[in-house]
Amino acid sequence: MAELRMGSMIAERSGEGPAVVMIHGLGGTSNTFQPQMAALNGFDVLRPDLPGAGRSALRPGKPGLQAMAQDVKDMMRAAGISRAHLVGHSMGTLICQYLAADRDFQALSLTLFGAILEPPEAARAGLKDRAAAAREKGMTGIADAVSQASVSAASRNANPVVPAFVRESLMRQDPAGYAAHCEALSGAQAADHAAIACPTLMIAGSDDPVAPVAMAQELKRRITGATVETLSGIGHWMTMEDPQRSADLLRQHLDAAA
Repeated sequence: MAELRMGSMIAERSGEGPAVVMIHGLGGTSNTFQPQMAALNGFDVLRPDLPGAGRSALRPGKPGLQAMAQDVKDMMRAAGISRAHLVGHSMGTLICQYLAADRDFQALSLTLFGAILEPPEAARAGLKDRAAAAREKGMTGIADAVSQASVSAASRNANPVVPAFVRESLMRQDPAGYAAHCEALSGAQAADHAAIACPTLMIAGSDDPVAPVAMAQELKRRITGATVETLSGIGHWMTMEDPQRSADLLRQHLDAAA
């Protein structure tokens, strides 16, 4: 495994074969997809920490999601990747949608865990409030709330390690970086879904309060040929809550798109 650096952004790269680029969500890092790595034998996998998340420092200014998509695109270019399978979780699914709709980039496939759309007005206000809370009070209260509310009750009871991982992922975030991501998401606009032409799979959790199954179904309506798989009893952090089924569905989709 190699560590790549481009400006303030750090990524992990491993394996050989067709490129797979994995983009984490709000409060996540490249480790969001660690449980799926064993299933990606035969692929060249690039997992960045977005600027302001994990090991990647926040740059001056206010990063928007479109700017983050460009950051990922620039890192791919620096890594010699001209086309790739795109995999995202939560906020990262919007960045993947932007990249897949970019006519200057060739997306081989799109796999979206806990796929989201542009936030409605109420959610935009809530994200701005959360950004303010992160700056004023730090990450402890947010980490406690998210690790309980976004992981399904079944997952919390069956495997307490899952909410512990989610809490740790959030606690490790720079409050200023997390706040900047909340604000970026609060201002996000819809991707040009008509321009997405690659095979697309949404993987939804039946008990996901952040990105409910209905949201995946709406995205399916917008993207020609897209499909939805639902994981029963699973919340928003499905790559951790049901790692094997998530890995199997991802690998099947990548193989089918090859």
